[in-house]
Amino acid sequence: MKNDMEKQTQAISNDISTLAEDARALMAATADVAGEKVSEARQRLAAALESGKEIYGRVRDKTVEKAKVVDETVHAHPYQAMGIAFGVGVLIGVLVTRRCSRND
Repeated sequence: MKNDMEKQTQAISNDISTLAEDARALMAATADVAGEKVSEARQRLAAALESGKEIYGRVRDKTVEKAKVVDETVHAHPYQAMGIAFGVGVLIGVLVTRRCSRND
């Protein structure tokens, strides 16, 4: 589970990095384009990139923190965690079965 989370976190990080690189490339490509509207758009894009970095950092930190808490709780109470997971699985199974039988 921890390894999957790390893979997903890395994939999201890569996607965000790619998006930021594309935005920087767009800003570089429009650097020599004159005009007030282009300048304003470049400023907004730069501000959005900076804001996105800050938000991503906060979300990443909170997610890691919450994942650690869940991991510690599951290790401290493994049988309760299995019982809850089983109960949720049964509930989802019942709801899916009920929905499928209505569609037929």
